[in-house]
Amino acid sequence: EEMINYFRYDYPKPSGEHPFSVYTEAGICPWNKNHYLLHIGLRGKDIDRNEMSPSNLVFLIDVSGSMNYPNKLPLLKSAFGMLVNELRPEDRVAIVVYAGAAGVVLESTPGNRKEAIMQALENLQAGGSTAGGAGLMLAYKIAEKNFIKGGNNRIILATDGDFNVGVSDNRSMEQLVEEKRGLGIYMTVLGFGMGNIKDDKMEIIADKGNGNYAYIDNIQEARRVLVQEFGGTLFTIAKDVKFQVEFNPAYVKAYRLVGYENRLLADQDFNDDTKDAGEMGAGHTVTALYEIIPAGSEEPGFPTVDPLRYQGKGEARPADDMRPSLKDVPRELCNIKLRYKDPDALTSKLFSKTVGTDIKKAGETTDRFRFSAAVAEFGMILRNSKYRGNATTADVISLASGARGTDPDGYRAEFIRLVQSS
Repeated sequence: EEMINYFRYDYPKPSGEHPFSVYTEAGICPWNKNHYLLHIGLRGKDIDRNEMSPSNLVFLIDVSGSMNYPNKLPLLKSAFGMLVNELRPEDRVAIVVYAGAAGVVLESTPGNRKEAIMQALENLQAGGSTAGGAGLMLAYKIAEKNFIKGGNNRIILATDGDFNVGVSDNRSMEQLVEEKRGLGIYMTVLGFGMGNIKDDKMEIIADKGNGNYAYIDNIQEARRVLVQEFGGTLFTIAKDVKFQVEFNPAYVKAYRLVGYENRLLADQDFNDDTKDAGEMGAGHTVTALYEIIPAGSEEPGFPTVDPLRYQGKGEARPADDMRPSLKDVPRELCNIKLRYKDPDALTSKLFSKTVGTDIKKAGETTDRFRFSAAVAEFGMILRNSKYRGNATTADVISLASGARGTDPDGYRAEFIRLVQSS
């Protein structure tokens, strides 16, 4: 799902009372012509930069010895320099660093004092072990001290994730961040470098800290995350966003969500407002794909984590002798329910959308449907997924090439070159 969501799909802007729109499209599954593929896309509302609330930012920067490579601390300085250029006078920035110990190298400073902020960044040098837990605690302390009520209070952690001193195991980090997220301080995590990169720790910190995670390996990627997608990276418009899909057993025998293995919620968690879920930023998009086995298919359903005791193999439809007549059921493939909270709210809002049974043929689907499917197909090939069906890299290249669309930044063309290289 990370590969699929790397790309933007130009979904319609939200126009109603909710801060994001919901787009759906169903077509024949490219890697298994006997299956359907359901594409679901969310798009957060855009906010003009001049209308964004003031920011209280704390840069939490890893300056340990492992960061002493050109694609780590030097790249990090350039990346943060781009972000500093985007700041307004009403925004504030503090800088906390950590290696063997944690310390403040810049107290909270107005965004128009760019030279002072840039100088503090430029003076950073790498060396020592990594006391990540101590750095996080100090960053939260500084963020609380300079808290802007109604503002965007956020820690931006930049690291290779190689914590090895103090509070460093995943569960301890998780507990620390969970304790602090109730304060209204969000978390953005930026990963740098290769070799010892620790994606698991960084994703945990971002997920549990009501935030997002991005990996930066070059200056173009830094520009994408911190300039082009500035609002989506730094300004939350909805938190604890969850969606639950109920498939109609009259039309669906079985289904599987492509990816998202570490983001699944128990069914009952959907209505539980105490359960943490994902955040959406301004202009942010989220895409999910479901592979569907149609009702009436002779093939067995997808295996489930916990097969149901009374309903066969965990299939979406009931047994044939219990299945309602098609004239008695609505012509709907599924019903999508969404819950979210406003950034400062404790209770969620609910709305839903139904998806009809119109399944598009291969030549009828949109660029966004075909390109997302190509990316998913390549992901399954890389993982050697048992669900890859007839997927080949040649098919991926053909599907993606025909769905490039306008591609103003060249990301889709770059994906095609990546598949060709592999």
